[in-house]
Amino acid sequence: MQIARLNKTTFWGRLPALLCCAAVMFTALSAATHAHAQGASAADPATRQSAAQWLDRIQQAAQQLNYTGTFVYQRGAFVQSSRITHYATKNDGEYEQLESLDGKPRKMLRHNDDLYTFVPERKLCVVEKRQNKEAFPALLSTSGEQVLAVYDPKMLGNDRVAGIDSQVIELDPKDAYRFAYKLWADAKTGLLLRAQTLDPSNGQVLQQLSFTQVSIGVPVDKAPIAAAIRNIGNTAGWTVVRPPLQPVDMEAQGWTFAQTVPGFRKIRELRRPMAARDANDPPIPVDQAVFSDGLSAISVFVEPVEHNSRKEGSGSSGATHVLVKRSGDYWITLLGEVPQTTLQQFASAIEYKAPK
Repeated sequence: MQIARLNKTTFWGRLPALLCCAAVMFTALSAATHAHAQGASAADPATRQSAAQWLDRIQQAAQQLNYTGTFVYQRGAFVQSSRITHYATKNDGEYEQLESLDGKPRKMLRHNDDLYTFVPERKLCVVEKRQNKEAFPALLSTSGEQVLAVYDPKMLGNDRVAGIDSQVIELDPKDAYRFAYKLWADAKTGLLLRAQTLDPSNGQVLQQLSFTQVSIGVPVDKAPIAAAIRNIGNTAGWTVVRPPLQPVDMEAQGWTFAQTVPGFRKIRELRRPMAARDANDPPIPVDQAVFSDGLSAISVFVEPVEHNSRKEGSGSSGATHVLVKRSGDYWITLLGEVPQTTLQQFASAIEYKAPK
C-alpha cells in the first residue's frame, strides 16, 4: 500500500526530499479499538478464501464507488489530515480531488490516470501520469489471492470506524521481510476505512490511515473537477510543468535484480531527471524500479555519482525505511515500507555490468 499522494517532489527537487515526502504523505489518525477474533485459524481454507475476497473487494470499492470524506495520517507525533472526493462515472471513468487540510495548501485533481497537482505558494501546477493505483483508500497492486502467498490472514470480527460498521482483517507476514497490516473495511461496500501498519514482533502501530468522516454513495458531481482541469492553461500567473517521465529498461542498462526476497516482483520502471545541487549543472537522470508483494512496495533509485553529493547511510520514519549505498559510479537508494533488513537483503542482490 502506498501512502504518497501530495507534496511530492518532482524533477525540480532533490531525491532526499522525495524520500522524505514519500514517508509523510496522507495517512490516518484514530483511536485503535480491539476487535474480537472469531476463532478462525489463518490456515483455515475458508478464512483464506474470505480474506482474499475482502482484499479484492477493498480494491474495487476504492475505484468504483462515489465517496467523499476526511482522512488522517499518523506517524509517531506527526499527524496530517486531507479531504478526498472520488466519483466513478459510467462513461467517463474516475474523477478525484484530494486536498491537504494541514500545513501548506496542496490540491490534486485526477481524471483517470491524468494527475494535476497544485502548489499555491509557488503558483505551480504539475501535470503527470499516475504511477500507482494503490494509494489510500486503494490497497493492492495485485489480486488478494497473490497477496496471501506471503501473508497469513485473520478475520477479527466487526468494529466501527467513523460511525460505519466494518469488517476487520489482519494480515501477518509469513517471514521477517515485511510488516503486518490491520484493515477495517465497510461491511456493506468494502471501502477501506482504516489501515494500520504493525510491527509483527510487538504489535506496535508504525503508521495509520483512517477516515474520520466519510459519505459513501454520494451523487456524482464531477463538473467542478472537470472544469478545473479544463482551465489549467488559463490560470494567470501560474507555471504549468510537465515532468519528462519516460519508461526505461534497467536490465538493458546493465542492472540485474536477483530475487532474494520472496514475494516481490517488479511492477514498473521509469526515468526522471532530478535537479543537480549546483544550479549550473545539468539535471541528473534517475532511474526507478518498483517491486511489490501486492501490499508492500520497495523502490530502487539509481543515479550517477557525478555532480552528486550523496552519502551512504540508512534511516527510517514510521514504517518507511531508506538505505543509500554506492556501487561503482552509481548511487543506489532503496526506499520501502519494509524492515531495514529487507532493504539490505534486496541491495545485496543488485549488480551492474556495463552493456557491451
